[in-house]
Amino acid sequence: MDSGGFSTSASPNGHFQLGLVGAGRMGRTHLEVLEGSPGIAIAGVAEPREDVRAALPATVRSFASLPAMLGECELDGVLVAAPTDLHLEIVRRLMAERLPVLCEKPCGLTVEETDECAHAAEEAGCILQVAYWRRFVPELQRLRERIAAGELGEILAVNCQQWDASPPAPQFRHRSGGIFIDMGVHEFDQIRWLTGQEFETLQVAVSRFGSTVSDPDCGQIVAELAGGSTAAVSLGRWHPAGDSCKVDVFGTAGTETSWFLRPVEGNAVFLQALRLQAEDFVRAVSGGGGTGATVTDAVAALKVAMLASESIAADLPA
Repeated sequence: MDSGGFSTSASPNGHFQLGLVGAGRMGRTHLEVLEGSPGIAIAGVAEPREDVRAALPATVRSFASLPAMLGECELDGVLVAAPTDLHLEIVRRLMAERLPVLCEKPCGLTVEETDECAHAAEEAGCILQVAYWRRFVPELQRLRERIAAGELGEILAVNCQQWDASPPAPQFRHRSGGIFIDMGVHEFDQIRWLTGQEFETLQVAVSRFGSTVSDPDCGQIVAELAGGSTAAVSLGRWHPAGDSCKVDVFGTAGTETSWFLRPVEGNAVFLQALRLQAEDFVRAVSGGGGTGATVTDAVAALKVAMLASESIAADLPA
């Protein structure tokens, strides 16, 4: 179905029939969040690995492939949580079926792939949202409103930190695009969304400890923004206390700190944001207007990530 109309005729109880592609860690998290949702029903899950399908709840209809799920399920939209290097292929197929898509970030490994996703959505006349969940954290939404209202004055600096408890599994890491594409795009989108400013210049420093040369376990970025502010991004994969995300905003009239994802009990904020994001996608498909990240936002974040990645590559020995 296209973005101009919405029908839940596929479901007798009026629930939005959502398909899920990928039942890895992120896919299972989405499944957990949306089980029991008052307005969303998981109509089917497409996952090629038999062992992963076997571990899903018995109530979930699972399929070994995307075509199998599409052939058996009447869907109102699809959430894509497959590995990043499969995003373009999957989005193309779903757009050929004229199905609205909520795609996990970054919606492709490169700007070119993401542009192709955007083109496919435009050709199909379908909604394509990208899952930058920070936009649905109430604490960050309030911070954005304060910045927009001028309560902090002119913004001098926005400093963001994202540190994961431990590095991802090698099989994921090799398909994720590296630390700036896998992790950094969250911060780049968050900074753009909070300030309304684009990145202009950036400098990168990385640590070589405990990581491959081309994919460091710690990356630091200092950037100038188009509106006159500065930004700093700290990314790391070794934070034994647990996952942690924080932002500090410094303005001429005040400062604010939001440690919105804390190592202890911070997961509740993450799960709530995922649910709010899915509900926003449903509103967008139904014509109610969504506030999630667009594919244009995804391209902008990827451009910064690729500049950072290219900066590392330029420093590698020939």
